[in-house]
Amino acid sequence: MAPEVDVREEVIGIDLGTTNSCVAVVRNGTAEIIANDQGHRTTPSFVAFSAADSERLIGEAAKKQAALNPRRTIFDAKRLIGKKFNDPEVQRDLRYLPYLVVNKNGKPYVEIELAKSKGRREISAMILGKMKETAESYLGQPVSGAVVTVPAYFNDRQRQATKDAGRIANLNVLRIINEPTAAAIAYGLNSLHRKSKHTKSKILVYDLGGGTFDVSVLEVDGQDFRVLATGGDAHLGGGDFDQRLMEYFIRLIKRKFCKEDISEDKKALGRLRKECETAKRDLSNQSQVRVEIESLFQGVDLSETLTRAKFNELNLDLFKKTLEVVEATLKDAKLGKSEIEEVVLVGGSTRIPKLREMLKEMFDGKEPCKGVNPDEAVAYGAAVFGSKLTKLHAGVTLVDVTPLSLGIEDAYGLMKVIIPRNTPVPTKMSMEFSTNEDQQTSMSTKVFQGERPLTKDCIHLGKFVLSDITPAPRGVTIVEDTLEIDEDGILKVTSREKIPGAKSKSLTITSYKGNLTQNQIKRMIKEAKEMAEQDKIARACVDARIELESYIYDAKNAFLTGDGLEQVGDKRGKVEIICSMRAASGWLDANQGATREVYEKKLNELRGVWDPILITAKKI
Repeated sequence: MAPEVDVREEVIGIDLGTTNSCVAVVRNGTAEIIANDQGHRTTPSFVAFSAADSERLIGEAAKKQAALNPRRTIFDAKRLIGKKFNDPEVQRDLRYLPYLVVNKNGKPYVEIELAKSKGRREISAMILGKMKETAESYLGQPVSGAVVTVPAYFNDRQRQATKDAGRIANLNVLRIINEPTAAAIAYGLNSLHRKSKHTKSKILVYDLGGGTFDVSVLEVDGQDFRVLATGGDAHLGGGDFDQRLMEYFIRLIKRKFCKEDISEDKKALGRLRKECETAKRDLSNQSQVRVEIESLFQGVDLSETLTRAKFNELNLDLFKKTLEVVEATLKDAKLGKSEIEEVVLVGGSTRIPKLREMLKEMFDGKEPCKGVNPDEAVAYGAAVFGSKLTKLHAGVTLVDVTPLSLGIEDAYGLMKVIIPRNTPVPTKMSMEFSTNEDQQTSMSTKVFQGERPLTKDCIHLGKFVLSDITPAPRGVTIVEDTLEIDEDGILKVTSREKIPGAKSKSLTITSYKGNLTQNQIKRMIKEAKEMAEQDKIARACVDARIELESYIYDAKNAFLTGDGLEQVGDKRGKVEIICSMRAASGWLDANQGATREVYEKKLNELRGVWDPILITAKKI
């Protein structure tokens, strides 16, 4: 374990989720989930920008206006972090994202209309900054230290990118820990309150969130947590279930109404996504729901019944895929299903009844544990672990594992594993390599991560060049490569020639993708601070627009479907009211980038004309 960090302020725990994020802190020995400025204990992982990039919204406010501003509202950024643009999973997602993602030096960047492009680290940094702001507002003091969670199956590049995002948000990320491990801490401490003594138990954490899926098997003994094995899919979650529903309705619309592809209309796609997510959630408590969207696409009104059975049918292969991961992880842990005492469910997607039913059947009728809140457990555990890093609180012992094997490519393109998967971390292992040519004076070594025998099928992490080695016949000079993983799962590589008394020589990293330069970090931090000053203004502007839009909609409904027009004396007056309603809707569409003051002025203007009639008709 790492030595205790000398931090005397509160350390927060952040669950940086694909769909929602959550922040917690330990005060007076008790972990608390911190509600945001809307009173909600989780915050949507949404970021929105104005047309001129002058205003930014994060969280609830950004999600509310997503349907009106689809090309400048960013979500699911976690599915892009640390990945290459040409990654097949990234390419698959791009079809259903309403915003534009472009290729910049092999990395996916969000291209915002009429504004600067944003890297996926910057988007994640904005969400982390919002969590920091939420905690500071609650605690009444500045916060810098944080423990941030990531999916267990995140690779080294993705973990480093998450740390970079924390730095941009002006956070000192003390540790990166795996989400299911954090959830296990929450479960373990909760179970301690229910048990009279410490008992050793083996648990399985099934963590299915909005965009990632993890399984971890742990041994819990009081406040000691040892990860035995981990598995998962860093690109599987509730968002994929939403996508299946979207694909179903897109096919249905094309078959019943029109031949054109609705996926080309980003605004319609955003509205459909919102309704599909709502339907998915409602089907956890209802056997069927109505999916209704007025004038969705080319005048088509979508009005269809969606049953829970149909939802299960559309996603059954994905459900089964998660159970295959559970089987594989149990095998890695060398445990049978009967040896698992508790199955702990984490992540909002675990509320899906069919998934719970399949898990229960898999574990011979054992009911999944309901002792932790699936939306809050990860942040709770991260806060508890963060508190142990300070001088303020006693510690929790955590031994995690590396999710994927790490190794070196040999001369034949084979993966030479140095650190096997599920090795407890922190760890440090070495392997010796000899030269392949006579009189060789440098050695180039490529480092990979993965389980495939050929490096072309694994994840390339970096190229290491050791210079000035002793020239000698082939195979005589020996070089030792050492791979070291710290508590955050971040990889460090050193290389030295095996000569008695020789010191380690410098290692040049020529293609590592995770780190940002100091200038890039400084620029992003500066931009984040500048944007933060404008957040309150932007929020007030969006609220004013929403209020105006709601008033126009309610007034139109009252006039056209009720007795509102009957209060207008003559035919000419009625025509004028109808024209003014159309003009108001047109004005709103044409002034999406207006200021709060302009929206409020327009609202007062309309109220002056419409309210007297509506009040008479007793409609407001």
